[in-house]
Amino acid sequence: MTDRTLSCDLAVIGGGVGGVAAALSAVRLGLRVVLTEESSWLGGQLTSQAVPPDEHRWIEDQGSTATYRHLRQRIREHYLRNYPVRAEVRSAGRFNPGRAKVSRLAHEPRVSLAVLEDLLAPHRSNGQLTVLMDHTPVEVSTDGDRITAVAVRRGDSDVWIEAPYVIDATELGELLELAGVEHVIGSESRAQTGELHALAGDPDPLDQQAISWCFVLDHQPGADHTIDRPQDYATWTAYRPEFWPGPLLSWTDVYPISLNTRTRPILAGEHDHLGDEESDNHWRFRRILSARNFEDGFLASDLCLINWPQIDYWGGPLVGVTADEQAEHLRQARQQSLSFLYWMQTEAPRWDGGTGFPGLRLRGDVVGTDDLAMRPYIREARRIIAETTVVEEHVGVLARREAGLPARSQEYGDTVGTGSYRIDLHPSTGGRTYVDVESYPFQIPLGAMLPVRVDNLIPAAKNIGTTHITNGCYRLHPVEWSIGEVAGALVAHCLREKLTPRQVRNSEHLTTFQDLLVQRGVDLTWSEDVFA
Repeated sequence: MTDRTLSCDLAVIGGGVGGVAAALSAVRLGLRVVLTEESSWLGGQLTSQAVPPDEHRWIEDQGSTATYRHLRQRIREHYLRNYPVRAEVRSAGRFNPGRAKVSRLAHEPRVSLAVLEDLLAPHRSNGQLTVLMDHTPVEVSTDGDRITAVAVRRGDSDVWIEAPYVIDATELGELLELAGVEHVIGSESRAQTGELHALAGDPDPLDQQAISWCFVLDHQPGADHTIDRPQDYATWTAYRPEFWPGPLLSWTDVYPISLNTRTRPILAGEHDHLGDEESDNHWRFRRILSARNFEDGFLASDLCLINWPQIDYWGGPLVGVTADEQAEHLRQARQQSLSFLYWMQTEAPRWDGGTGFPGLRLRGDVVGTDDLAMRPYIREARRIIAETTVVEEHVGVLARREAGLPARSQEYGDTVGTGSYRIDLHPSTGGRTYVDVESYPFQIPLGAMLPVRVDNLIPAAKNIGTTHITNGCYRLHPVEWSIGEVAGALVAHCLREKLTPRQVRNSEHLTTFQDLLVQRGVDLTWSEDVFA
């Protein structure tokens, strides 16, 4: 094992959405940053996990940050500059590459990657930003309530990163475990949090949201792209969860909000590979390229991102278990996704009475692999025990109504950002079905980003001070970007003003920091009309 040491102002461990936003924010404020990432692509949810951005309906104008809106603009410009987009589509404005039902900017992972790399490129060229790809955090050195260094490993070589501040932007909150930072995992109980939708009995640390190993398909009628039969195919075709209306590998699932049964085929007619806008089928749900957006002959088929209930893996959690157990759950999640694909290609009922769609072609090239996305879509991580914990009563519509609170989310004096999404919990490893309830547009309190003890670690992903319930609305792309951007700015502000993060929150310095965020285009509040 060979070691080397890097010194910087800020170590950002984890190169997902929050990690990239944190690094970009910090270097633009003059810091020297080392950014590390476990995979070979920066961007997390947007890229290596291959999930188009889940966003609220106000995203074009408010409820995020100027840099996030700039990212979205750059993604659109990439297509309009490089792809043969139809003239009438160009002139319509607010281009949505996939014309997906669930996202206003459904697009290819590689395009997000290209734009993120462009944004970081000048800071890498001038030496202000060092990026270490394919490096996994393995050890943390501490001195009392401070982290002094983090070791990341690639192959048989470790790099120790020394910095006065560390940001944990890992997908599972890895530094919280390695550094002994006080944190929680899984589901709290109603007795602990008072939350309307928390577990009625005891807390269950191993009750965590499902992960999904996503993949991309196109469709070539008449061709045969059937993959090899997956090793665990028999297991998955026989699997019927107790809380599910039928076999998991089928066209039948449930509406997440009402839990009523629905049946939605991937394709409803012969020409659906070009996108049937009228029928209620899965194909357009997370479609990332719509052939109808482009000039004739450019795309023979849409590209569709598969992130559907049939690939939600709830067989076991990724945190709170041994490394071997985690590896087995990841293996099973891959087998589940491959089995669903094989079922669609060979056994799925068709509109004409036949079975199977062998023309469905797995497009690993779109996600940088030979088959599935580089990494599973992670919905839940370790969460710090924070100075402020966001609970359902702060944001949930029904919870606030039953408590007699105003018809809006909790207003925080230490707000450092905004976001909006339903409290959306997928089926869990504890055997619970969907919890999908309405929430108000919300604020991000600085207190939720401050661990109760450790002074120089800031979370920048799904590891802030939420609960299992409220993580369901704070976990999406624009919120994670906002959290990361604020984390990077907070470190820069603390170093410049010679303050600790706790001092920023608990003193007259808070207004100065909030003013800095506003100057940099961070929305701290919502316009009143969203609550009307």
